[in-house]
Amino acid sequence: MTLRSLRLRLLIAGAVSTAIALGLAGYGLTVVFERHVERRIDAELVVHLNQITARLERSPAGGLALSNEPADPRFDLPLSGLYWQIVYEQSGTVLRSRSLWDAELDLPAEVAVDDTIHHHRIPGPGKAELYLLQRRVELPARMGGGTARIAVGWDSAEIATAVREFALDLTPLLAILGALLLAANWMQVTIGLSPLSAVRTRLAAVRSGKSQRMGSGFPDEVRPLAQEIDALIDARDAELARAKTRAGDLAHGLRTPLQVLQTEIERLAKEGQTDVALSLSTVTRTMQQTVERELARVRLAASRRAAEANVAAVIDPVVRVVQRTPEGQELDWIVDVPPAIVAPIDHDDLSEAVGNLIENAARHARHAVAITAHEDERSVSLTVTDDGSGIPEGRLEEALRRGGRLDERGSGAGLGLAIMSEIVESWGGTVTLADGKPGLSATLRFARPPRA
Repeated sequence: MTLRSLRLRLLIAGAVSTAIALGLAGYGLTVVFERHVERRIDAELVVHLNQITARLERSPAGGLALSNEPADPRFDLPLSGLYWQIVYEQSGTVLRSRSLWDAELDLPAEVAVDDTIHHHRIPGPGKAELYLLQRRVELPARMGGGTARIAVGWDSAEIATAVREFALDLTPLLAILGALLLAANWMQVTIGLSPLSAVRTRLAAVRSGKSQRMGSGFPDEVRPLAQEIDALIDARDAELARAKTRAGDLAHGLRTPLQVLQTEIERLAKEGQTDVALSLSTVTRTMQQTVERELARVRLAASRRAAEANVAAVIDPVVRVVQRTPEGQELDWIVDVPPAIVAPIDHDDLSEAVGNLIENAARHARHAVAITAHEDERSVSLTVTDDGSGIPEGRLEEALRRGGRLDERGSGAGLGLAIMSEIVESWGGTVTLADGKPGLSATLRFARPPRA
């Protein structure tokens, strides 16, 4: 796949979106976990703060003291990460936990005395950052009055460590979730693009002749495309039909004048005017080749669409017409064509090809013309055999050459063989000429399209 692949683009877009979503989810979860840890710490620190506030009393020396030390042993362990400190603003006296050792916290100033707990982050001992809860209270007269700031702090490194460990535990889960999402994205892209594969398959069937239209059965998003393609095929078929009609009219319109010209050429040649006859013959040949070329173009275009023709339905009317000609009336006609044989060729094109072949056979036969048809799983064949003089073995291929005019060179085969060969080949068929001993045997073979 290249970057021009829609599948690759969708997979890349899905992978990038998944990565961004998982990254944001991971970040959001760690933030939520951090807030949760802080709330748990807040709850514990508030308990300590309330205990310290409740145990605050006036010391015998006139300052402040605690009636009892907090029960948590971490307050007695130096640099344990849990600290408390009291600043008596009246005298500047500072009380602090043993865990601070010889350090003293620089408590932030509080403007109002509102007994509200405030959150701060301040430097702590050993260059640590403390997560601090502080309250400013007004002391009663029995304790000497004035105000005091009471604070309890927790080492923020413990919060960061908990968050980091949570993130490490979360990473494998996010990786597994990402893999599942990528697999789901691949399945979604595969299933979502499968109708395009169906479009390609049906287009290939139309192009190969196995199908005539795209048909229905597509999803709502793809159905308009299939309908437009069918409409385009309809318009193309209509244009081809008009082109075939115009080409046929042209061929039939020029056939009689060309025959008249040919007769005049033969008369002039007999009268000794060979130069004039040669010039007219060249012009006539050019006209005939032009007509054949245009007819061939129409046939080649028409052969790209799917078509079928019942062989018996084509043979019967052609034989009846040829039987009424002067040559056909004198011949015995042996026709062995099963009525169910169908060839992959347009009905009118098969009629024209067979008509030329049968007319040629009737013109050169002495007593009889035999027409047989056979089919198997791979092909359909039609053979026309006459008992005439035939074509010399070395000139069989020349008889089928495009534009060949063996009748003018005295070979006994006319223009009909070239036209017939042109039609059959335009539909992917083959023409085989053989010596009928006596006569000529011509076999048309059409390969059946492979079954879907």
